[in-house]
Amino acid sequence: MRKYIDCREHPGEVECSLKVSGTEDEVLNTIYDHAIKVHGEKPSLELRAQLRGALKDEEEPVPRRGPPGASPHQAM
Repeated sequence: MRKYIDCREHPGEVECSLKVSGTEDEVLNTIYDHAIKVHGEKPSLELRAQLRGALKDEEEPVPRRGPPGASPHQAM
């Protein structure tokens, strides 16, 4: 299952609208670097654990039916 984290859900001193989604490792690695570089967090195992705990499951998109580019309301 894909994961995501949205900075807007974690207000702080820096206004940030970044949302990252992907595999758990992709999101965790990206947001860990982001938290350090943009939000001024100190690198630590505790930060990584805190961020891992803040990850949420991303709802999987509903599979498309019909040819690519077809309107979902178009009759088949």
